[in-house]
Amino acid sequence: MRRLGLLALGWLAVAIGSIGIVVPGLPTTVFFIVAAACFARSSPRFEQWVLNLPKVGPMVRDHRAGLGMPRRAKAVAIGMILVACTLSSLALGSPLLAGIVMGAGLVGVGYVGWRVPTRERVLAGREGLQP
Repeated sequence: MRRLGLLALGWLAVAIGSIGIVVPGLPTTVFFIVAAACFARSSPRFEQWVLNLPKVGPMVRDHRAGLGMPRRAKAVAIGMILVACTLSSLALGSPLLAGIVMGAGLVGVGYVGWRVPTRERVLAGREGLQP
């Protein structure tokens, strides 16, 4: 039963991640990371399928290796967070709700900017170079 639940959760994450490919502002990679984790415990074949996807697979593998995100991807993610939160805040019309949305966006920017490792910096550190 646990295996089926993880399999279903993995496919749900694949579905949401696939939607994120075409919907601006909806993350993609994080859902494929979740899918790979679920499939690792339920279906090694589907885990390999996710890891071998042409665009997403390398990012999932990098995450697993502790490499984080490439610098350019971090910049795009932060930009998308700011654009999505700004547009949402303007559309809400309520200053209180707009403040809440912008606050949540700033938390996201802070997390991606400071907590998620930058691939180039991690690789430089592993080679013994100064970042």
